[in-house]
Amino acid sequence: MDTSLLITIALAIIALLILRSIVHIVPEYQRLVVLFLGRFQRIAGPGLVLLLPPPIQTAQVVDLREFVVEIPQQTTISKDNAPISIDFLIYQKVVEAADSYLKVANFRSAVQGIATTTLRAVIGDILLDDVLSKREQINEVLRSKLDDVTQRWGVKVTTVEIREITPPRDIQEAMNRQMSAERNRRAAILEAEGKKQSAILVAEGDKQSNILQAEGARQAQILRAEGFALALEAINNTAAHVDPRTMTLQYLDALRQLGASPATKFIIPTEFAALAAPLAAFARGDGEEKKA
Repeated sequence: MDTSLLITIALAIIALLILRSIVHIVPEYQRLVVLFLGRFQRIAGPGLVLLLPPPIQTAQVVDLREFVVEIPQQTTISKDNAPISIDFLIYQKVVEAADSYLKVANFRSAVQGIATTTLRAVIGDILLDDVLSKREQINEVLRSKLDDVTQRWGVKVTTVEIREITPPRDIQEAMNRQMSAERNRRAAILEAEGKKQSAILVAEGDKQSNILQAEGARQAQILRAEGFALALEAINNTAAHVDPRTMTLQYLDALRQLGASPATKFIIPTEFAALAAPLAAFARGDGEEKKA
């Protein structure tokens, strides 16, 4: 191969490398921490950034997007000396690109280390029952304490989320027995409440039934009394317009029926003589007319 061609290719590669070290395209979510002869100069980006080739100017890329650090399960001791295993997540982001690069060697590892010690300090001041029941408050305390430490590194802790809390085995068994007893208690209460409501409904139904029956009987008596009164009134009205002789004939017919009975004693109403007088008079009148 021609020597001039090799030199040309070498110079082109060198030029590309120099151009690459000079021209930088910085995305919106990144910043460049620019050092001039080893001293901090400025924060560059986003967009097109032109720098002098190293070692005159060097640049470190810093990502400003929020990221999460997973803290593996840590065994801590509560205030009442109960061992608890806890793992949680830390959401954070860089707010000062220069501080995150110049004030700490690796802020991600530093945050993870400070998180484990802060967790032990926080849990050590809380009773076991509160650790199990006040997860949100613990999250906020951890976030506040971590943020106080990490802000000097230009890092903002946005959220802390406890993912799992594992109490000792004997405590887990006691909690399971407690939950089972609580479920049984609630079931017994619901069953008793159901029986109570059922008894109340049955008693209410019986009460309404008795009321309706009494009301029906009362209405029936009223109707029977009204019917009897109307019947007596009709009889009275009819009797008021009946011919005395007709009534006498009715008495005579009644006497005939009594005479046909095998009874040896007869009761003759005292009103019979008065009722029979018009009939006798009528009979006498007929006889006199025949004589005439």
